[in-house]
Amino acid sequence: MLEITGLDVHYGQAHVLQGVSLSLGAEPVAVIGRNGMGKTTLCQAVMGMLPASGGSVRLGGEEMLGRPANRVARAGIALVPQGRRVFPSLTVDEHLRLVSRGRGARWTIERVYETFPRLAERRRNGGTQLSGGEQQMLAIGRALLTNPRLVIMDEPSEGLAPVIVDHLVEVLRALPGEGIGLLLVEQNLGVATDVCGTVAVMVNGRIAATMPSRALLADEAAQRRFLGVSTGAQH
Repeated sequence: MLEITGLDVHYGQAHVLQGVSLSLGAEPVAVIGRNGMGKTTLCQAVMGMLPASGGSVRLGGEEMLGRPANRVARAGIALVPQGRRVFPSLTVDEHLRLVSRGRGARWTIERVYETFPRLAERRRNGGTQLSGGEQQMLAIGRALLTNPRLVIMDEPSEGLAPVIVDHLVEVLRALPGEGIGLLLVEQNLGVATDVCGTVAVMVNGRIAATMPSRALLADEAAQRRFLGVSTGAQH
């Protein structure tokens, strides 16, 4: 579904992404790593929000690199950005109506409200009147309403209460069954491995290792080396 090959991104003289290669099929893949490793830059480069200096990003075999973000979105990639990025002046309902494809689509506003009942209760509230968890629900619902082929989620569990994270994990686990690809970018190793069977570890702008989630969970030395934590310490 998604094939990233030799992706390079610079910020001025800084070589932030260095030959990143990653592939994603029907099963979700997580990219994990510490802060400042280039994870968000990867999301933005794939989405067309940052220019790449080299490489390739293909969705279903079709080249995305060089396209503006609106054309990448129309091709079928949706982004749930870090920090949620909701509009303070718009209500929940207005956010969703901006991107809704109508009743014939697989994901509708009604279905978003069924998936996230709290949003239905808060549909008349503005973006700044929502809690962090409610904003994340809104950002995810907004992305799904584009009825994408692939969703990229950048740190979706960041700052959320455990009960909300549990609901989030349930929603993410269900996406592959609907034929929606998922690239999950996370610092939370527990969330990443709960949702994805494969993890790619990003270190200093490179993919340092790609392995089954179970293998990383069983290897505390690798957790400390790549992430600075172990599952025991994290729990």
